[in-house]
Amino acid sequence: MIPFNGLLGAFLALFFLSTGFRLALELLNVSNVKRNQGRLPAPFQGIVDEAELAGMDRYTLDRTRFSIVESIAARAVFLGLLLSGLLPWLEQTVRGFGFVWAGLAFFAAPAFLCFLFDLPFDYFGNFVIEARHGFNTRTRRLWALDSLKSLLIGGLLGGVLLGLFLLMVDKTGPSWWIWAWAILLGFQLLMLVLYPLVIAPLFNTFTPVEDRELAERIRSMASEQGVNVEEIVQMDAGRRSRHTNAYFTGLGRVKRIVLYDTLLQAHDQDELLAVLAHEMAHLKMGHVWKRVLLFGAASLVLLFAASLLIRWEPIYQAFAFSGTPLYAGLFLAGVIWEPAGFFLSPLSMAVSRRFERQADRFVLDRTGGGEALARALERMAGDNLANLHPHPLYVRFHYSHPPLVERIRALVHFS
Repeated sequence: MIPFNGLLGAFLALFFLSTGFRLALELLNVSNVKRNQGRLPAPFQGIVDEAELAGMDRYTLDRTRFSIVESIAARAVFLGLLLSGLLPWLEQTVRGFGFVWAGLAFFAAPAFLCFLFDLPFDYFGNFVIEARHGFNTRTRRLWALDSLKSLLIGGLLGGVLLGLFLLMVDKTGPSWWIWAWAILLGFQLLMLVLYPLVIAPLFNTFTPVEDRELAERIRSMASEQGVNVEEIVQMDAGRRSRHTNAYFTGLGRVKRIVLYDTLLQAHDQDELLAVLAHEMAHLKMGHVWKRVLLFGAASLVLLFAASLLIRWEPIYQAFAFSGTPLYAGLFLAGVIWEPAGFFLSPLSMAVSRRFERQADRFVLDRTGGGEALARALERMAGDNLANLHPHPLYVRFHYSHPPLVERIRALVHFS
């Protein structure tokens, strides 16, 4: 165990405060669901029956309880790793590898341990919780392949990005954070282009939408809104889950509309067009680029803060490191940011919810009404067993979209 000191005590206070607050939010959400059990919000009257509502509540409670257990276990293991003295030992072990390779090894070891720790929880979540509620359709072989692919792709991409960061720290001196910021921003933009072309096809099969009439209506709507769509495809999401979704992906000329096959089976054409009109609104209103700019501004501030922290010797002493290995400093900067950043998450969630409300209003203004989108959201709520009674404080910290009841009421009111 590493010796206790004032800075370590301050970190532990912040860590336990964030952990306790996370747990309190989950329990508040559970309490709110239980308090409203059997109460069907007005927008769902005549659409969701008592049995379906009970299924929604059971799914929310099962997922939340499982999330609480997983979170407590993960944070306990993480804290044990920090306090055990293993990280200073690891740093001394890899020190002779050379700065960049030592840094990669120092980050890779705990990342791999976290991956191994997460595997049984991921398995239980899929083959017990999701299966219990009729969602899981993936085989154990497919789950194992997905896990292996995620490890390899995440390790490769993360290793390249981290290696470039470490190279900047080693070669550019105190200004490394500016170069690292430029690399991070370029990497994010590159992933927006490469994900639909290279990464997503490693997990799913994408084929042209079979319903040609629907495809033509989508192209016509996109043309009317001035959105250039290269491809309209359906994804074999049903191989893994019965959950439904659709999304736009790509930048510039590489824009693709992706429809889950489960979504195509569950909705009529008008509902599908309304959902896609909402997604097109994000493009038309510049939300993608606004998110990139906000990410760029936030990451610039965080990297500058990290550049100051990694040259502050007391932070290394607080966690029992000998010397000031800067790659360990980068790791510690992430460790400290994790509990601190949680309390800032309502800011990013509020911005995201604002964008979603704007996109909903766009659908109202451009299509002459929100009835089709409201119907689609009602159906998606039932198909995905959504929580119809989230606690308002939980929403502030965890919801990137307004609660479904709020969205549907707004659509109906302004129609």
